[in-house]
Amino acid sequence: MKNYFALEPKRGDKSLLLHVCCGPCAIMPITRLLDEGFAVTAWFMNPNVQPLAEYLRRREAAGECAARLGVDILYADETWDIAAWLRAVAGRDEAPARCAYCCESRVEAAFVKAASLGFAWVSTSLLYSRYQPHEVIAAAGRRLAAPSGPGFVYRDFRTDWQAGIDRSKDWGLYRQPYCGCVYSEADRYRKKLERCKKEAAKH
Repeated sequence: MKNYFALEPKRGDKSLLLHVCCGPCAIMPITRLLDEGFAVTAWFMNPNVQPLAEYLRRREAAGECAARLGVDILYADETWDIAAWLRAVAGRDEAPARCAYCCESRVEAAFVKAASLGFAWVSTSLLYSRYQPHEVIAAAGRRLAAPSGPGFVYRDFRTDWQAGIDRSKDWGLYRQPYCGCVYSEADRYRKKLERCKKEAAKH
């Protein structure tokens, strides 16, 4: 069985808009898609990433990755709005509902952007991460693909997990310590807070 789902647009060109979540996760998807002959343009659109300083660090790393691999990159900075994102996720702020919404909404946005710019294909570097809801992302892409619009290129980029890590370290790209949203940041550092509480209780 082929490991992709794609509906061939009528024009049949190879232009592809790749939603990019961060530099390290984009390395191998861009590399593989270029190897297959796709004309890749990266698109950094991640309103979930908070705080703004963290968003800017990841934005810079994504740009460095694109430059090294020789592809253009577009930035959807106008979509970064912490209040709007928190309102959108309210009521589904526990995983896995939160994570499903976060990934699906970005895939949906990528299809809208690709259609507006005339791209033939859409994919996302979210398919690289072992920590993202992979099947949810793939299902969203299949659902949104249409014969008259952008098709969806699915690849299980997780097979290149270690290769992406190694290359990102070799390049000195910023490697983020949490997924991106304020909830994942809290989960990442919750244990540290608990240790601080225990230490304070001893005194």
